Amino acid sequence: MKVLLSAIAAATLLTAGSAHAVDAAAAKALAQKSGCLACHSVDAKVLGPAYKDVAAKYKGDKTAEAKLIEKVKKGGAGVWGNIPMPANSPQVKDEDIKTIVDWVLSL
Repeated sequence: MKVLLSAIAAATLLTAGSAHAVDAAAAKALAQKSGCLACHSVDAKVLGPAYKDVAAKYKGDKTAEAKLIEKVKKGGAGVWGNIPMPANSPQVKDEDIKTIVDWVLSL
């Protein structure tokens, strides 16, 4: 009985975690459509940093999602060099920015 309850609990946790998982292909397509991949790539610096470098920099930072959403919305410079990132709001919807940021942080 304990084994069955443990298996059910584990399956519930796995299902709950996957509900919040990022659909990587859809998020990358959204980044492409939004113009993000004109200046960024997943693996290599273009004008802006590689997304894997961003994910590594913010790994373990519980405030990273909020910081990056704000940065993408308002734009800025100085964190990764002198080339400024333009503001992406309102032309990119807030929920799309969140999806892209969550994807980047998942890399």
